[in-house]
Amino acid sequence: MTEYWVSQGKKWCDLCKIFISNNPSSIRNHELGQRHKENVTKRLANMRDEKVAKDKKNKETARVLTQIEEKASRSYQKDISTFQKARDSNASSLGAPTISEGTGDGSTSGEWEHDTSSGYYYNKSNCCYYDPNSGFYYTDALGKWVTQEEAFAAAAKLPSGSIQKKPMFASPSLTSKSHLLLL
Repeated sequence: MTEYWVSQGKKWCDLCKIFISNNPSSIRNHELGQRHKENVTKRLANMRDEKVAKDKKNKETARVLTQIEEKASRSYQKDISTFQKARDSNASSLGAPTISEGTGDGSTSGEWEHDTSSGYYYNKSNCCYYDPNSGFYYTDALGKWVTQEEAFAAAAKLPSGSIQKKPMFASPSLTSKSHLLLL
């Protein structure tokens, strides 16, 4: 009575998509069969093709990213040079002294003087500050950093008697500076 019947299960072959008897001779016969060998070679060929396609896709992606980075770098350099040219042309057209020229006594160009407390140039005739790093102007009339045309237009609208020697504050407000940083 010690012997009892045990059912032998079935084994699934993933390559052939069939069940085979779960005993060594059936498994060996199946694996040595022509159908199973063909399925193994097909699977290996598919794996190689997928790897080649994946490698090709990765190389193409890397090439495209390199092109994008190079184009962005060229555009950035072009923007930097354009900005510097605009800043230099604004400074030269206004007669604003550059940092190396400024003496602080207002002798350069007669109107602009370097305000050491703020680091900006100040024009006594129109009460405008000029930032040589950004190329923007600040005027009390507008209360914000603007382009040259806007600043001088606002200064021109002020009556001549209302122009003060220096504005009430030593430098443009922090909110105006943070606005400049956001640009």
